[in-house]
Amino acid sequence: MTSPRARGTQAPPRRFFWAQVVVGAAFFLLAARLWQLQVLSGDHYFRKSADNFVKELPLLATRGQILDRKGRVLADNRPSYDVYVTPRFFTEDSLAELVRDLHLEVEGVESLKAKVAGKHGLDRFRQVEVLSDVSRDDLAILESDSLALPGVSVTASAHREYPEGTLAAHLLGYMNEITAEELSAHREQGYHPGDFIGRSGLEREWESYLRGKDGSERVVVDAKGRRKSDLEASELESLIGGPARIEPQPGDDLETTIDLDTQRIVENALKPHHSAAAAVIDVETGRVLALASWPEPDPNALTGHLSRAEMAALIADPARPLIDKTVRENYFPGSTFKVVPALAGLESRMVDPDERVICHGAIQFGRRWFHCVEPHGPVNLHLALVESCNVFFYGVGDKLGLDRMAETARDLGFGAPPGLGINGEVPGFIPTMDFYKRQGAFQKGVVLNTAIGQGSVKVTVLQLAMAYAAIANGGRLYVPQLVDKIVTPSGQVVQELEPRLRRVLAATPDELAQIRSALFDAVNAPKGTSYAARIPGLEVAGKTGTAQVGNHRVREAAGSALADHAWFASFAPARHPKIAVVVLVEHGGFGAKSATPAAMEIYRHYFAEVAPQDAPHARLTEGRRGSPGAAQPR
Repeated sequence: MTSPRARGTQAPPRRFFWAQVVVGAAFFLLAARLWQLQVLSGDHYFRKSADNFVKELPLLATRGQILDRKGRVLADNRPSYDVYVTPRFFTEDSLAELVRDLHLEVEGVESLKAKVAGKHGLDRFRQVEVLSDVSRDDLAILESDSLALPGVSVTASAHREYPEGTLAAHLLGYMNEITAEELSAHREQGYHPGDFIGRSGLEREWESYLRGKDGSERVVVDAKGRRKSDLEASELESLIGGPARIEPQPGDDLETTIDLDTQRIVENALKPHHSAAAAVIDVETGRVLALASWPEPDPNALTGHLSRAEMAALIADPARPLIDKTVRENYFPGSTFKVVPALAGLESRMVDPDERVICHGAIQFGRRWFHCVEPHGPVNLHLALVESCNVFFYGVGDKLGLDRMAETARDLGFGAPPGLGINGEVPGFIPTMDFYKRQGAFQKGVVLNTAIGQGSVKVTVLQLAMAYAAIANGGRLYVPQLVDKIVTPSGQVVQELEPRLRRVLAATPDELAQIRSALFDAVNAPKGTSYAARIPGLEVAGKTGTAQVGNHRVREAAGSALADHAWFASFAPARHPKIAVVVLVEHGGFGAKSATPAAMEIYRHYFAEVAPQDAPHARLTEGRRGSPGAAQPR
């Protein structure tokens, strides 16, 4: 029998041993985990915890300016105050106070709530822009009420401004807030919620150069999201884990080919009309001096706080102020297109320029009658252009056929976008035999209508201006140029753009000279269609056009929705051309009564105020092939 003492010295039971092993292992694992957290991953978790009291503030880049050819500002930036919210610190009380202070409408409140609710995780510690460009009065209220607005801050930034108001609105374009879909697509390019992005015009096309690169600032905040400013720089960088501030890089400036004075002259000439468009081109380079579509919206309003009702009114306006009529719309060119069959006839030798055709005021073709404005009597190619005789060109079209006219039209740049690169240029349309055969609707009469710029022919204002510039300069068709230089804010030239030649026309110098002579007499000879609207001494050469907009035989009064569109395509001075001017007046009736006077006003002011050194000095001469008497307008 074993004694009690002997039993007391006996080895502990086996289960205590394993308990010790388990406890030891637990302490070992705990120590290993602590070592991992504090040594291996300490920096990572420190940064993560720092995000609980570090707030990231965006430093927005200053957008580049848009300048005219003389350095005058067309698009600039002005001081603006934007309201930001940090979702982590933004409370229901903050929301209620913000609504009271700024008198927010229901729509604005719902938008604000959606922006805040959409942030999760670490994004809740980053600021979200909820209101842009608040007034100075609102700023004062928010600053005085800052203690009752935890999570709310106001940041000064630059807001896009167009100091000339509506001037050159379609060219410049406008900006508004980036959408969620765009943000997802462009996030890698540095865009953030609330950023503004170019929507049209130069603002959209040159967005990547203009916008610059945003910076950021990280600050330490207290439990209510308020900035702590009592930290040393070294302590701040230690908490943040890197530089506290990354400076923004401002955007580049665009120096355009636009001349501010010329643009203003053009728009003043268009304002008397309900809806119109015009282009002014440097014939020697293809540079755009002015491009105007009237009426036009105010880009300051479109970039600011345009309400849904205001936008709806712009969309519903029958004059279509949101559409750039110089490149986005295409029209029947009417008689301005007659230079195409004229050149095609000369190039192909299928038309004898001295052969005379007797115009009785109409011609029968099959069972249909094709009309002229009046009987012109015997006319050759020169007089047919001067007096705008449809009967003569019906015969030219019949000789040439669709495809031969289409070939010359394409050579002049019709049927393809000119290449300006903004506002969704349309190509217009030049019909061919293949087109009508595929449509199953070919009738020989379409050839005759094509020759006078009707039928299915469609052109844009800019296309017509570039074509007439090519005729004026001896046959060089340029790509229209709108930007001359890209320059950094410090003045360093990033890129300088040179004129681009699209092609040299197939027509010979003599053939082009014949066309120019006829265009000069169309304005300056007594029977020229623009003779009554000419300004003696300007030496303008050009062609009117009166384009039907529907299948109606009775001409409506100017201004009616069924009235013809009025055109005038031209260049001056005729003997040494400097600029080409094309004017379109929608539903303006006869070209000579509305479009030509507008163009003459543009020339008069341009040569008097902008380029007096280029003004023509030769006295007015009569056309060598004209005859006495004034022609009826068309």
